[in-house]
Amino acid sequence: MLRLDDRRFNRLALLALAAGFALVLIAFGLIVASSIGNQRATERVQHTYEVVDELAQLKLAVERTETATRGYLLAPDPRRMLTFRQNASRILPHLAKVTQLTSDNRQQQRTIALLRPKIESQLAIDRDLMARSERGQLGAARQLFIERVKVRQIEQIRILARRMHDAELRLLAERQGTEAKRRSQLQWALAAAGLLLLLLGAAVYGLVRRYTSRLTRARDELHLLNTDLEGQVRLRTADLTRANEEIQRFAYIVSHDLRSPLVNVLGFTAELETADRAIGGLVERAEREAPQLVTAEIRHAREDLPEAIGFIRSSTQKMDRLINAILTLSRQGRRTLNPEPLAMRPLLEDLAGTLEHRLKDAEATLSIDADVPDLHSDRLAIEQIFSNLLENAVKYLQPGRPGLIRVGGRSGGDRVVYEIEDNGRGIDPADHVRVFDLFRRAGKQDQPGEGIGLAHVRALVYRLGGTIELQSALGEGTLFRLHLPQRFSDLGGAD
Repeated sequence: MLRLDDRRFNRLALLALAAGFALVLIAFGLIVASSIGNQRATERVQHTYEVVDELAQLKLAVERTETATRGYLLAPDPRRMLTFRQNASRILPHLAKVTQLTSDNRQQQRTIALLRPKIESQLAIDRDLMARSERGQLGAARQLFIERVKVRQIEQIRILARRMHDAELRLLAERQGTEAKRRSQLQWALAAAGLLLLLLGAAVYGLVRRYTSRLTRARDELHLLNTDLEGQVRLRTADLTRANEEIQRFAYIVSHDLRSPLVNVLGFTAELETADRAIGGLVERAEREAPQLVTAEIRHAREDLPEAIGFIRSSTQKMDRLINAILTLSRQGRRTLNPEPLAMRPLLEDLAGTLEHRLKDAEATLSIDADVPDLHSDRLAIEQIFSNLLENAVKYLQPGRPGLIRVGGRSGGDRVVYEIEDNGRGIDPADHVRVFDLFRRAGKQDQPGEGIGLAHVRALVYRLGGTIELQSALGEGTLFRLHLPQRFSDLGGAD
């Protein structure tokens, strides 16, 4: 577990990172806002430049038109007429463009309102003078031009155009200042964001380095622990193996030693039966010839003695079966397993053949899937496992309905799964664990058995490196599922 200071450091580090990311987001927002503002300021500056340019073009067109008119009146020349016509045609479009560009500027619109009639009037007079000159009225045109000069309308146009130009220059200076300010703000925002990213990157690098070093130390410590654990597991496995062998030898010795007195008890029981028959004959003869010699105690003994001898015999026979079961389990536990390739379908068909008469008597059907997977394991152990499970399936079928028993399987990587399923009487879920215990049985005891079959099966499955599962309910049948290694070695598991 982390120490308290480590936890506090982690919380503070996370808060610092969160704050850093928040500041980066704020800086990014400022950059976006500054960029948008700078773009708008630049657009306003460009707009002002367009207004200034259009004003210059308008002023130039007016000036050239007036100059061409003056020159033509002094010395008629087709080139001056061409200059007049080109520039006169540009005045009104330039005026319209200036009006459009300054539509958002009330001051400029007021100046244009004064400028427009003067320009239109000046243009009309110039066109009239040039038309008179072309019709041969050059003298009248010159006299009219002299009178119009006295009005000084062209000077008024120049003053109004200069006023608009100066206003645009002031606006240009103001907008350039705003643009420079926005550009400075953007640069500061970029610098702040860069600094924040640098600090955040340094913080992340520090945290990653800290945790990486800690993870490296933890990995090294875990490697040492795993190495030590593997050694401990090997030692404990060896200890358990020796203890298991001792228990098996003890069970074998005890069971073997119990057989001797048990055999004696069985022998004496047989002698008692022989003596009981002899004594019974004498008592029957005494009852016929001298009934006064036969007391009530003798009669009761004569009646109870056969029953007591029968009880002794049945008990000793049961004890003999239990001792034989223990000896069998002990021998199986001590037996060396010999893994070999096993063709499972033929093996299962041979086991089904041994149950053919019992299946026929029970009117039951046993089916084996065609794709039952093969495996590499101990033949005798596998035969005993499946033989016990199939015999149980036949033994505990449900009376009154046709029995169905199925054996199937599938492969899964380096493991195989086998299923033995029947539609028999089933097992109460409360008894699912106890049925695998030695000498424990569940359900109705109407079939012969000592309660060692499933215990033997589980012990063999475990020794083969597998597991066994049980799914069952009363009246719904039973399913045993075996998980076994595809390839087993007697060194403790799969190859």
